[in-house]
Formats: sequence, C-alpha cells, structure tokens
Amino acid sequence: MRVFGTVYARTTLHAVVSGRVRRDGRNSTPELARLVGESGAREHLHLILLQGVALAGFNVVDAPALGALTGLPVLIVARRPPDFERIRAALLTRVPGGARKWWLIAALGPMEPCRGVWVQRVGLSLGEAETALAALTVTGRIPEALRATHLIAGGVTRGSSRGGRV
Repeated sequence: MRVFGTVYARTTLHAVVSGRVRRDGRNSTPELARLVGESGAREHLHLILLQGVALAGFNVVDAPALGALTGLPVLIVARRPPDFERIRAALLTRVPGGARKWWLIAALGPMEPCRGVWVQRVGLSLGEAETALAALTVTGRIPEALRATHLIAGGVTRGSSRGGRV
C-alpha cells in the first residue's frame, strides 16, 4: 500500500514523500526512516508526526526504533483513544506476528490527552508535545502536516480528497 508524508516548516508545506508498506506487514519502520532520509530536508526536521501507530492495517511502527534511526522525536496523534482491548484481541488472534506488534503498541503506554487530541510520544515531554501541537495546528485539532497528508493520500488513492475527519 502507498503511504504518504509531508514535510512542513511550521505551517508551510515544503515537500511530499511517498513509499510503500505491506498490508499487516513489518516494514513500516524502515520505510518511514527511508522517507525521512530521502525527504531532502532531513537536516531541518525536528519531529515525526504519525496519525496512529499502525499503517496499512496492522503494519505497526516501532516508534522508539524510528526515533533512533532518524534521531528525531516521534509524536503519535489520534482524535480519540483507540480501543486497545479490541486491537489486542485482533492482533493476538488474527494477525501473523501479532504478539510482537501488540508488544510494540503496549510498550508506548496509554495515550494521553493533549490539546484536544490524544498522543503517544517518544523522545519528547508532554509539554513539548503541547508546544509542537500548538505551533503546527491551523485548522481544527489535527496538525496541518497530518491534515494535508490525509487530503493528499485521498486524492491520489481515490481520485479526490475531502476534508473532514482525519
């Protein structure tokens, strides 16, 4: 599946990157690290924002490893906290390698409320997360980089994008 990312300086779009991850696979972490490295702006990046910790179904990002590979803090953002019990049950009963994937999710700890969204974080404090969200959010509660990525992905994969819930 295609994955997309945006490179922003505060609220100004500077680049769009795309890559591929396997549905329910294990390649999201190295693929995201590759995209960061090939973004053309690596030396200017300060933070990796993720809309949830899993891509393409249950291709779970190893957020601490992504932070170590890139040297950047990782902030995972969600509109509402996921149902971790349902995720755990699905991973442990239906997904190959689900126990390891569940461990990656559980190791991040519970999501925390932060400026109207829920976050998990690696390499930054809750106060730093609040500051980042305040600086990077223009419309609504979702940071502009994630909002734009969602619109771009919809336009490319479905032929049109629409606003609304990210």
